Amino acid sequence: MQSVNEAAFPWLSLLIVVAVLAALALWLVRSLRKMALPFGLTVSLVILVVFLVAVTTGFDIGSADYQLAETYSWIPQLGVSLAWGINGIGVVMIGLATFLVPVVLLASGNEFRGENENRAAGYVGWILFLEAIMIGIFAARDIFLFYVLFELMILPMYFLIGRYGGEKRHRAAIKFLIYSLVGGLIMLVGVIALMVASPLPEGGMLVENISGALDVSDTAQMWIFLSFFIGFAIKAPMFPVHTWLPDTTEQAPAGTSTLLVGVLDKIGTYGMIAFCVPFFPEAAQRAATPIMILAVISILWGGFMAIASQHLMRLIAYTSVSHFGFMVLGIFSGSSVAMTGAILYMVAHGVATGALFLTVGSLRRRGSSYMISDYGGWQRVTPLIAGVFLVAGLASIALPGLSGFVPEYLILIGTYSVNVPLAIIAVFGVILAAVYILWPYQRVFTGSRPSIEVNDMDGAEKTVSAVLIAAMLFLGLGPAPVIDTITPAAETTTVYLAQEISADAKAPQEVNIRETVAAAPAHVDEVGSIAWSAATAEGSMK
Repeated sequence: MQSVNEAAFPWLSLLIVVAVLAALALWLVRSLRKMALPFGLTVSLVILVVFLVAVTTGFDIGSADYQLAETYSWIPQLGVSLAWGINGIGVVMIGLATFLVPVVLLASGNEFRGENENRAAGYVGWILFLEAIMIGIFAARDIFLFYVLFELMILPMYFLIGRYGGEKRHRAAIKFLIYSLVGGLIMLVGVIALMVASPLPEGGMLVENISGALDVSDTAQMWIFLSFFIGFAIKAPMFPVHTWLPDTTEQAPAGTSTLLVGVLDKIGTYGMIAFCVPFFPEAAQRAATPIMILAVISILWGGFMAIASQHLMRLIAYTSVSHFGFMVLGIFSGSSVAMTGAILYMVAHGVATGALFLTVGSLRRRGSSYMISDYGGWQRVTPLIAGVFLVAGLASIALPGLSGFVPEYLILIGTYSVNVPLAIIAVFGVILAAVYILWPYQRVFTGSRPSIEVNDMDGAEKTVSAVLIAAMLFLGLGPAPVIDTITPAAETTTVYLAQEISADAKAPQEVNIRETVAAAPAHVDEVGSIAWSAATAEGSMK
């Protein structure tokens, strides 16, 4: 059972309340609508600063306990509490959310230039409301509270897609709604089963009270595990329940897609780590190998579909299906190294994929199309956009020195230590990544100069790009602070997957993750050469 350290000040409640009140103010106070974007950007930056202050003053990165915790009675008859608290995983995920929201709002200025002020105010209000929900989801210590927020998250996303998306936005919003509701209802069955299967004094639904302590039959545990896992797999998104994602990102605004894929989809992998593994350890052990096989299928399927995609937003969506496969592979590998890599990948993917979505959004505003065939030679007229796309793409490929390299390396090394065949097959996902990033880059940005004359990045786009590239470099060159933050929680969670506690419980002490990361360059030259050769060969074919 994990310990809980109560906060001296309600930092997490403050963050959520500020975001909700700011959203309500934009919707209700007419005078704020004319300055919706500056107001929203200011509020989101304040939330980011307050969160950083809370973490630096009240969070011990060497502990796996829930910290900055708050617990209030809510529905005592059901054992339900209004309980917040974060471990290292919650810190990095809330950090990612509070980092990306101001980035998205700054990048959205061009989306609403010349638009009705009510339209901009509505958009910013929903983004801030969504930020409150994201913080709440990653901070929820009560499983019923988590489920309520998990379902509530559908509301702002439905309006952000259905009102502000492309021509087929209503169809995409409905598809997102249906998949989300189905996943939520399947998960609700598991939540109800938890309530029925275990005694529920007040606080009985707290994560720290359920983890490793659920007393039900193996069969019941497997069914409850599957109800949670399927709900999270839809959100993740994993093959074969991923089909809602390409349709959604194709129609959603670039900023909305950034938050959806960069943060909200991580609720799926976060739920697997925070709930599936510690709540149902025996079931997770038995299901680990089939889930890892599905993860490898996701890696390859997403890669091949990305290569076949002609629509840039769908292409990025399929790359994410592949990347989420790596995350799930690391989560269920039973290796603390791979688990750490999976959590770090959640952050790295959010930054790199966010940069890809926003850069493609900038390209579309100039070229009025997301279709690859409508471009060619654009690096001659938009060299900055081309450069940012390339850097973000190389981060997605896991080029050493950029954000994707360390987590992907940790996942593959950790998986190799427990399942060699799956690790070897997963390496082909790295080769596919080189193809699905470099080949579109070649077709969109290289070649003869296009006849169209457009401006390159403006000031806001340059600022957004600089911030995201800095984050990619930080995660690639100096990820130690993030790794130190997530490692205690990753090691604690991995122990639940150990089939022989006496052997596997020692694993975290036997592996020095910092040394593993430091040794990485010596082991990746061959893989990098293979990936680059495959990409160049594919390019020469064209």
